[in-house]
Amino acid sequence: MNVVLSAGGTGGHLFPAEALAAVLHARRYKVHLITDGRAKPFLDTFPADSVHLVGAATLAGRNALAAAKMAATNGVGLVRALAILKRKKADVAVGFGGYPTLAPLTAARLLGVPSIVHEANAVMGRANHFLAGHAHVATSFPDVRGIPEKALTVTRVGMPVREAVMAAAKPFVGPADGPFRILVFGGSQGARAFADMVPPALKLLPEELQRRLAVTQQVRPEDMDRVRGAYEETPIDATLAPFFRDLPMHMADAHLVIARSGASTVMELAVMGRPSLLVPLPGAIDQDQAFNASALEAIGGAKRLDQAELTPQVLADEIASLMGAPDELTAMADAAKGLGRPRAAEELADFAERVGGAIAITDISAEERP
Repeated sequence: MNVVLSAGGTGGHLFPAEALAAVLHARRYKVHLITDGRAKPFLDTFPADSVHLVGAATLAGRNALAAAKMAATNGVGLVRALAILKRKKADVAVGFGGYPTLAPLTAARLLGVPSIVHEANAVMGRANHFLAGHAHVATSFPDVRGIPEKALTVTRVGMPVREAVMAAAKPFVGPADGPFRILVFGGSQGARAFADMVPPALKLLPEELQRRLAVTQQVRPEDMDRVRGAYEETPIDATLAPFFRDLPMHMADAHLVIARSGASTVMELAVMGRPSLLVPLPGAIDQDQAFNASALEAIGGAKRLDQAELTPQVLADEIASLMGAPDELTAMADAAKGLGRPRAAEELADFAERVGGAIAITDISAEERP
């Protein structure tokens, strides 16, 4: 079977595609990735037989010239995607969201190649919604808003997580009297917000709590000096970096994670079973991160803190409360696992086999139909 994977060039889209690709390769299938130029930093470890960078664009203005540029870029992308799917003799196409998936999955539809749209978030994104009316839908969350009624089938497989996450996973051990380890990360926009919020919050804690803290925080290079300076005014043991390649190891070691609530982050926390304070990215059109955080909060695995209402004092109070409640942290860790699907990559690979014809499509059960 020849499988074409398509994903926007960010970690949130590429990480689940990478996890699926690893399983498909283990089953001796050919895997071909179509993405955009933003993906270059992630491609060294991506297990694909071939990688194709195809241009894609969204509307970057409200005038005729912007619309024409978008149409031209996406038109060229569609022509290239058609050629790739034909040349690779695609049996099934799997899209992981983002506007760069529009051309490959549209090409699959035009060529009669069956396709799957994997929706990572608790609310369906716009590109996926556009594509899902003519595709099979696989979801990460048990309840997903916005799936079109015309979707061919809908089934929950969970979020495929990277092998590094599965390798790092270990049982949660609550803090005793030793260091209390906090991990803070959130991508570029999250890193800036947390640089402004977390050090001032921790400085409000009593000194005896500060002395217990071991903080690992993602910080943008332009913010590094001021964040480092803020921590140097405290007895807090702080490790700062713009990017952590071993982030799953830090997540596994953490007693508390402070992060944005992108789908990959939420599901990795769920698979590992780690308590978290989640701050959804504000201003998102679909409010996907807000729905993701609420889903984990609803089962007791996290606390959602909206950025508009978050102050250093509010954050300090939350951290102090959890530092004094190890049983609550353990309960949150156990609850978070209720959302995780450790075999999600295998389940999505099974689904791709059925849709792609390695197993008859009639084997999809009635429970998986909308």
